Amino acid sequence: MSRAKLGAIGMAALVSIYLFLFARQGYLFLIQDDLLGKGMGIVILILPIFGFWGILRELRFGLKVEELARTLEDEKGWPSFEFSLRPSGRAVKSEALLEFEKFKLAAEQDPSNWRKWFALGLIYDACGDRKRARMAMRKAIESSQR
Repeated sequence: MSRAKLGAIGMAALVSIYLFLFARQGYLFLIQDDLLGKGMGIVILILPIFGFWGILRELRFGLKVEELARTLEDEKGWPSFEFSLRPSGRAVKSEALLEFEKFKLAAEQDPSNWRKWFALGLIYDACGDRKRARMAMRKAIESSQR
């Protein structure tokens, strides 16, 4: 198991403990005779539900992206990029931006091909645009399930 996966599982466990304790506090407010306490208890109990939902959603997203990456590796179809890497392993942004248009055009021309969306997600990440990288990866996941 990779260090990143262990880190994600560890953080999810810590947040889950925090949310459990938060929910417990909500329950304690809920059993009070005071109307304000009951109201606070209800609100406090709702927040951990959203927290657990967020954790599960992100873990599921990560596992599905990892599954697609494994499929590409098995097929030996990992996209190749023509940009340099810094010593940290990150792409040189100016060079990645030059590659970006090629992958964006490929994904737009074949919107049902998850491999093209996956590659676009990787190039968005290389360009430093994490929000769009995640959006492209979600599109890749969605396209792979058709």
